[in-house]
Amino acid sequence: MFAKPVFEAANLYPDGIEIYLVRDSRINAFVAGGQKLFIHTGLLQRARTPEQVIGVIAHETGHIAGGHLSRLRQKMQGFSAESILGYVLGGATILAGRADAGAAIIMGGQDAAQRSLLQYSRTEEGSADQAATKYLDKAGISSRGLLEFFRILKKDEVTKTADQNPYIRSHPLTAERLSFLEKHVAESPLSDKRLPPAYQEMHQRVRAKLDAFLLPPEHTMRLYPLGDTSLPARYARAMAYHKDSQKDKALAEINGLIAEHPTDPYFHELKGQIYFENGDLKEAVKSYEKADELLPNTPLIQIALGRSYIEQNDPKMFEKAIDILEQAVRVEKDSSFAWRQLGIAYGKAGKMPESSLALAEESLLQRRYKDANYLAARAEKGLKTGSPQWLQSQDIQMTAERLLKKQNK
Repeated sequence: MFAKPVFEAANLYPDGIEIYLVRDSRINAFVAGGQKLFIHTGLLQRARTPEQVIGVIAHETGHIAGGHLSRLRQKMQGFSAESILGYVLGGATILAGRADAGAAIIMGGQDAAQRSLLQYSRTEEGSADQAATKYLDKAGISSRGLLEFFRILKKDEVTKTADQNPYIRSHPLTAERLSFLEKHVAESPLSDKRLPPAYQEMHQRVRAKLDAFLLPPEHTMRLYPLGDTSLPARYARAMAYHKDSQKDKALAEINGLIAEHPTDPYFHELKGQIYFENGDLKEAVKSYEKADELLPNTPLIQIALGRSYIEQNDPKMFEKAIDILEQAVRVEKDSSFAWRQLGIAYGKAGKMPESSLALAEESLLQRRYKDANYLAARAEKGLKTGSPQWLQSQDIQMTAERLLKKQNK
């Protein structure tokens, strides 16, 4: 919703750019591996308006269109998102497609790698700023959000928190850049134009969801007290109650939202999660199936639904799990968690070669190349020669062997 108009204004194919959400409280966004855009949760939580987020996306799009960071693109081309994060950030958790996204991020001494590989020159930064304003103008969106975001960064510099802000390190903020944006905003007829309410509401919901999932429950309750009856606040409280093991209160909040917004898939998804994590698998399946019905072909929902089918340990459910998870990995190819769930489903259904193949994909994404090679070879023995899955096992083995050699150089 936020990125598509910018990508189209830059004459880029929106579906060709993959966006990943990285669990890290620091403000950052960067492009790597060709057309993979990584956005830190901290940036979304800190941004106060959707225009600020879209401004950053426009700036990063300028780097994509400008072909900047070619040295990193050459190193990372063809790598999975998880491999890129492992290389650059030391194994950061990607929230998209991960049911284990509560795991702590590991930065492990990788700041030097990030600083050297993701460093833009002043010329590249100025070029990306100019491109960003061009794309925003073409999309009919104010550049004021980008200027406001830069002022947030400037404040961080002044308060000596720049060392904690990787965006400042990789995107040097100069007086010239600020002056350019100030001049553009002063002259643009779009500067005071606000995005439609739907954008504002979506941004507030995203912030509420991130706050609730990433902050301690008591902190969330302070940010969204009981007196706040807005939709984002109720959504956040439902998640906070769930995290605090208050199932009944969590269900009361989410059921109230569903009563008012019965066709909102994300409310049904959260209800499914509450039931699943409290061991009520049948109710979890009902909620996830409703979410899938309302928002079909959405990998995150499909993965959660597939996992719920598996956990029922009912042979009738295993084929359902396989079907929905196969749909998910066709879109969410970089989710090692999805591949693992598919491997488990195949295994429980007695399809061992297919199970080994899915687990080989998981291992490859997690950079366990020896395991990937072994599992793919094992899968190959049980698959029909020349079949798509047999060819997939061959590809995994060749890729794993190539990356092993590269790793051992």
